[in-house]
Amino acid sequence: MAEATTIHLGENSPEHVAFKLMASIANNEGKTLTGANASADRRWILSTYAECLRTVRQAAYDPK
Repeated sequence: MAEATTIHLGENSPEHVAFKLMASIANNEGKTLTGANASADRRWILSTYAECLRTVRQAAYDPK
């Protein structure tokens, strides 16, 4: 019987790396993303994730 192949969809995709980068930035800035005491609001999460995604997808990113 053949062994089952494990497929990890999304791991190391640009979106996944951007999410991990956003979580790292949130931690560094003292923000929590989940739970009753979440300190990051929707605007912060979406704009930070978008910036992280641009950074991951571009070879050179110039924050303006």
